[in-house]
Amino acid sequence: MHRALCPVETLYVGQRSRAVLSCALHGQVDTGALSAAFDALTQAHPTLRSRIAPDGPGFALRLLAEDERPRLITRTGGEEVHLAELNAPLPVGGPLSRAVLVSAPEGDRHLFVLVVDHTITDGHSSIALHNAVWDHYRALVEGGETGGTAAATDATADAREDCGDRPHWPQPVSRLLPAADPAATAAYLERRVEETRRHPVELLPFDVPRPATAGAGPGAEPAGDGRIEVCRLALDEERTTRLRRTARQAGVSVHALVAAALLTAARRRLEGDGPRTLGCLSPVDLRSRLTPALPALLMVPAVTTHLQTLGVAADTDPMALARTVHSRLSDFIDRADQYHEMRITPEIPGNPALQLATVIVTNMGVVPGPRLPAGLRATDIRLVPAREHYFPQAGRSPVMACVVSFEGRLAIEFPHFTACFSPSFMQTFRDDVLAGLLTFADVTDPLPSPAR
Repeated sequence: MHRALCPVETLYVGQRSRAVLSCALHGQVDTGALSAAFDALTQAHPTLRSRIAPDGPGFALRLLAEDERPRLITRTGGEEVHLAELNAPLPVGGPLSRAVLVSAPEGDRHLFVLVVDHTITDGHSSIALHNAVWDHYRALVEGGETGGTAAATDATADAREDCGDRPHWPQPVSRLLPAADPAATAAYLERRVEETRRHPVELLPFDVPRPATAGAGPGAEPAGDGRIEVCRLALDEERTTRLRRTARQAGVSVHALVAAALLTAARRRLEGDGPRTLGCLSPVDLRSRLTPALPALLMVPAVTTHLQTLGVAADTDPMALARTVHSRLSDFIDRADQYHEMRITPEIPGNPALQLATVIVTNMGVVPGPRLPAGLRATDIRLVPAREHYFPQAGRSPVMACVVSFEGRLAIEFPHFTACFSPSFMQTFRDDVLAGLLTFADVTDPLPSPAR
């Protein structure tokens, strides 16, 4: 009862990255119903009650024993648990998901944290899973059928393998890509490698002194000091609406405006006034681009990336940057290069520059929050990526920005390791990005659309 990981999924085993969903709540929570809701989802999705195990030269997902499968953890505390969960790994060999409910002593304030290994999820499926848990919970406490979860489970059936009485493992997305000529994929890889050689990108230097130990990359020993913290940027609904308006008027995406603000802030941390080669890495969702489209709740990573390099000077116009980011990403998708990009993903360990960027800008778009029963409301929802290994010995790295709009309000999470970037560095960087976004949001004159 196992399912081999494909080469693309296997890369996540070494990266040890995870999605951390959290929801702050006000009201009464029935812990028994929430525990049952989480159990129902882990039962419906075997990847959530699996572990990673060696399988010949690679790895496989294997079901955990009944007494090992993840169960809802409950404890008393406050929002400090969010930071603790960011720093609590999902080790290889253990469960690939974790759910924690932390309740204040008075019992009317809670924090629900859902952690899922990126070997079995991406941003869209982790959000869908979080909302499905609360759909099931709502049905239980309201005394009705758990139709929301059942429908979501049934919707994944077409994308699963027929395994009889065995678990219905979801197929790896790499098996679902449209057919391609291997020679075309090889030519694409050759072109991408050559581009990285001709345009090596600059990374941001750490402001924390480098440890006096050897090694500077994934082959080196991870740092023992430091912890993951997260710096947050949040816009209210009005400013989010104004930012969207500017994007529409300029004919670009909000993602492009955010990327331009990040690239501009990054350029300010490099010396000189002339152009410097910066890289922008944008995840590209494949769920909606496959035929048939994959349900959001299918628990597999279904994302690839687009890397573009840009010459950014101290006086580069941020809107011009946004237009470039938008047009290049649009062209990438129009050419269907996202499929080639996923096919060459197994080559990344030998060519790490294929995904080396100055800024990594994820974007989940506008997503709904959980639907809760009467008497319970969500006061805050967050999605933060985290991982186990950071390498302060390297002296520099990309900056990660996780962008998501829950309930019409845009937020950007900046997770960072304190032995690399200090909290004060990230706060100043965050404030720079905020200033750039507010400049976009405050545009009042009509903007011409970019020429295509």
